[in-house]
Amino acid sequence: MVAPGFELVFVARHGETEWNRLGRRQGQLDSPLTEDGLAQARQVAAVVSGLPVDGVFSSPLGRATATAGPCAEKLGMPVTIIEELAEVNHGQMAGLTSSEIERDFPGEMARRAADKYGWCFPGGESYAEVDRRAAVALYRVATYGVLRPLLVSHEMIGRMLLRNLLEVDPEVALTWSHPHDVIYRVDVADRILSRVS
Repeated sequence: MVAPGFELVFVARHGETEWNRLGRRQGQLDSPLTEDGLAQARQVAAVVSGLPVDGVFSSPLGRATATAGPCAEKLGMPVTIIEELAEVNHGQMAGLTSSEIERDFPGEMARRAADKYGWCFPGGESYAEVDRRAAVALYRVATYGVLRPLLVSHEMIGRMLLRNLLEVDPEVALTWSHPHDVIYRVDVADRILSRVS
């Protein structure tokens, strides 16, 4: 169920990181923003400065806070950390490339493809678990009394944030992508998703 009281929700992804560039899964591990990632963070901040945002909320992970910081500065607001906005926990696959995963966990990616929502990263989380965590994150944000929050998080949990806000089937949300320099706008009452940048 959608957290009550939101009019609009803006969802941004962190800028590109070193591990994004290398094709390494980060999950709840972290790597610094690249030069391109820093430029993307500045670009997102420039766009955000023209939006009717009334609160900035971020995942606790460094790549998200490094993106949320410039946004909050442009808006003259603090960044509020919401632990539940952290990326999906990739467990034992965190830090690995796709080829390393296939070497260390043969056939596991095929099993994931067969049940993307229910499949769980070894020692980590499933999308189903993160879906519930995304709902908790939205309720926690709502307790701050904001109507038009900016959420700075990650691609995988971002899908579940959007799923909760739009009340769509998980299978639909799992097909969405979220480029580093894009902000999504959710008109909550009308369940309309649009791309701001």
